[in-house]
Amino acid sequence: MLLLHLNDVNEASWAKAFSEALAPYPVVRRGDDFDPAAIEYIFVWKPKEDAFDGLTGLKAVMSLGAGVDALMKHPRLPDAPIVRFVDEDLSQRMSDYVVAHVTMHHRQFSRFQADQKAHRWSQYYPPAASESTVGIMGLGVLGQDALTRLKPLGFELRGWSRSRKNIEGIAEFVGDAEFDAFLAETDILVNLLPLTPETTGILNYDTFRKLRRDRLAGGPVIVNAARGGHQKEADIVRALADGTLGAASLDVFEVEPLPEASPLWDIENCYITPHIAAISNEASGVRYFSKILRDHEAGKPLVNVVDRTRGY
Repeated sequence: MLLLHLNDVNEASWAKAFSEALAPYPVVRRGDDFDPAAIEYIFVWKPKEDAFDGLTGLKAVMSLGAGVDALMKHPRLPDAPIVRFVDEDLSQRMSDYVVAHVTMHHRQFSRFQADQKAHRWSQYYPPAASESTVGIMGLGVLGQDALTRLKPLGFELRGWSRSRKNIEGIAEFVGDAEFDAFLAETDILVNLLPLTPETTGILNYDTFRKLRRDRLAGGPVIVNAARGGHQKEADIVRALADGTLGAASLDVFEVEPLPEASPLWDIENCYITPHIAAISNEASGVRYFSKILRDHEAGKPLVNVVDRTRGY
C-alpha cells in the first residue's frame, strides 16, 4: 500500500494520478481508513511530525523534492531507504533559470537598467562569453545539466564538488583544498549544492571576496537556486553595498516567504524570485515513482537512494 503525505501541494490530485497509474495497487491518503502497518511506501513532501507513526512495514520513503535536507531533519524519520526525485523536466526547469540569470548578468543587465532609468546613453560592451567564467557549485544531476546547457553558449566553465566527476571539457575542483582556486577565476558563481552541515552558509562574505574581480563591470555575481540555508543574507547585503558583488540572483532564502522587512527587496542589483526556479511536475513525478515502486515490488533495487552519511 502507498500512503501520500503531502503538504503545500494538491495531495488529492497526486493521489488520483497515482491510483490510476498503479491500479490495482492500493493508494491511500491521510484520513482514509487503513492499517498503518500495511503501508509499504510513503510519498512525502513537508511531512508533519506524526507522518511516519505506526508505519512498521515501510519499505521506502519517496520524496517529492530533489533536495532532502528538510526531510533528513524529521525527528521521527524511519530507517527505510529514502528515494529522491530525479527528473528531466525538473532538471530542464532549473537549467532554464540558471541560463537565464547567467546570461542576464553576463550581458550587464543591472548596468543597462540603471542607464535606462537615468535616460543615459552609455555604450559599454560586455566581454565575450569566451572571456567569462561560470563556476557551478554542486555537480550532481542538476549541476551537470546546467553545465551541459551553458557549454554551447561559449562560457569558460568550472565546477566544484565533494568528489570528482570527470566531466569532459570542464575544469573540476574538489573539496576544501581546491575551493579557493575554484573561486579565484570565477566571474559568475552558481550554487546548486545539496544542503548539508558542510555547505550551510557557504555563500558568505569570505567566499564573495575570493571571486575574480577584473572581468565583469561592477564585480562578480552570485546565483543561488539551491537552498536558503546556503547563504548568509547579511553578507549578501553587505557585499552588494560595498561592491564586493556586482549583482545577485536569489530564488531561495533563509526564511521563506522572504520577510517584508528584508533589505534584499530594495537592492536594485539583487534579483529576487519566490522559490520558483524548478518545480516537481505531477505527471512526471507519478510516472517516475510508480515505476520505482513497481520495479521494487518485482525485486529490482531502488534507484536514486539518499546516502544518509552525506545527506544527499
